[in-house]
Amino acid sequence: MTSEVHPVDQRLPLRQAGPLGLQHVLAMYAGAVAVPLIVGGALKLPPEQLAYLINADLLISGVATLIQCVGVWRFGVRLPIMQGVTFAAVTPMIAIGTAGGGLPAIYGAVIVSGLLVILVAPYFAKIVRFFPPLVTGTIITIIGLSLLPVAARWAAGGAGSPSFGQPRNIALAAAVLLVVLALYRFAPPAAGRVAVLLGIAAGTLAAIPLGFTDFSAAGRADLVGISTPFAFGLPTFEATAIISMCVVMLVAMTETTGDFIAVSELTGAELTGRRLADGLRADGFSTALGGVFNTFPYTAFAQNVGLVGLTGVKSRWVVAIAGGILVLLGLVPMLGAVIAAVPQPVLGGAGIAMFGTVAASGIRTLSRVDFRGNHNLVIVAVSIGVAAIPVGTPGFYEHFPSWAKIILDSGISTGSLVVIVLNLLFNHLRLAQRTS
Repeated sequence: MTSEVHPVDQRLPLRQAGPLGLQHVLAMYAGAVAVPLIVGGALKLPPEQLAYLINADLLISGVATLIQCVGVWRFGVRLPIMQGVTFAAVTPMIAIGTAGGGLPAIYGAVIVSGLLVILVAPYFAKIVRFFPPLVTGTIITIIGLSLLPVAARWAAGGAGSPSFGQPRNIALAAAVLLVVLALYRFAPPAAGRVAVLLGIAAGTLAAIPLGFTDFSAAGRADLVGISTPFAFGLPTFEATAIISMCVVMLVAMTETTGDFIAVSELTGAELTGRRLADGLRADGFSTALGGVFNTFPYTAFAQNVGLVGLTGVKSRWVVAIAGGILVLLGLVPMLGAVIAAVPQPVLGGAGIAMFGTVAASGIRTLSRVDFRGNHNLVIVAVSIGVAAIPVGTPGFYEHFPSWAKIILDSGISTGSLVVIVLNLLFNHLRLAQRTS
C-alpha cells in the first residue's frame, strides 16, 4: 500500500513544469533586478558593473531558490518558495555604500548578517505556535494589500518612467488582465494553470509593434557571464554597517515567516517549527553566499505566493525549475536581457491578479476565525491599519531615525509585528484575560 504524495512533493512532467516555472520567473524578475539597479545607481556604478550586479543577483537568486525548494540537510523549507533580494535592505545599503565604505563594506555587513540568521533561526522558529489563523490570515492579507501598489506602479509604466500613468500603459495592463481572466474562465484547465504566463506573452507580443519595448538589447548582451567571488574587492567589516544590516535581516525574517505561513496555508503543508527554522537557515546561508558573490540579502518573494494561489499548482519542484532558470539567466546575460524586455505594464496587469489572490487568500483564512465575544476584530483592524500607513503614505516616517525606518517603512513588517504582539497581549497573556 503506497501513501499518497502531498501536492507540494508532486513532480509534474517537464512539458508542464517548465512553463509553470518560467511563469514564476516572469512574476518576480522585475523585483529581482530592481535592488541592484537602485543600489548600483545610488553608488554611481558604470553600466558594465550594474550589469554584473544583475547577473550575480539572478545567479544567487536561483541557487537560493533551489536550496529553499529542494532542501540540503537542515537548509530549506521544502515549499514552493522563490527567493530574491529584499527591498528592506535598500536604504541601509545605500547609506553604507555612500558613507565611504562602498560595495566592500556592504558585502562585509551582508556576510555577517547572513551568518547571524543561521545562528538565530532555531530560536526565531519557536514563535510559530503563536501563529493561529487570526495571525496568519492577517499577515497574508497584509502581504497581498502591500503588494497591490507595486502592481499598480507596474501597470502605470514603472516608477520613474517618463510615461508613467499614460492611458496607453494602463490600457495594456488592463488588456493583459482581461486575457488572464478569459483564460481562467474559458480555456481548458491545462491552459488555465499557465494563464499568467500566456497573458504576459500575449501582452509582450502586442507591445512590440506599439513601441513599448524591443529586444535589441538581447542581441548586444554577452552570451556567457560568470560571477566570481569578491569581484569588487575583499569585504570590509564596519561595526555600524553590520549592526544596521543585522536589523534588516531580523525584519526580513519576519517577512519570510509571513510568506512561509501564506504558502503553507495555500498548499495545505504543515509549517512546523523545524521546517520554519530550516527555511530561515536557508535565508541566512543564501544571504552570506550573496555577500561572497557580489549581491545582497535574500528573502522569500511574496510576489510568487500569489502565483501559487492563483494557479493552484503547489509543487515545490515547479519552483525549483524556476530556480534553475534563474541560474541560467545569471550565467547567460543574453537570456536575462530577453526577460528584461517584458514591459512593466504587462507585468502590472498580471500582478493585479496575483497579488489580489494573496489578499483574498488571507480573507479566506480569516473566515475561520471566531470574532464573537473577543478582541479579534480589533486585532485585525489595527494590524491592517498600521500596515497600510507606509503603503498609502510612503513618507509618513521620513523624520524617524534610519534604524527605525528600516522596520516602519515596510507595511508587511510593521503589520506582522503588530498582529503578533496584539495576539499575545489579548489572547495569550493571563493578565489580558477577563475573569469570569
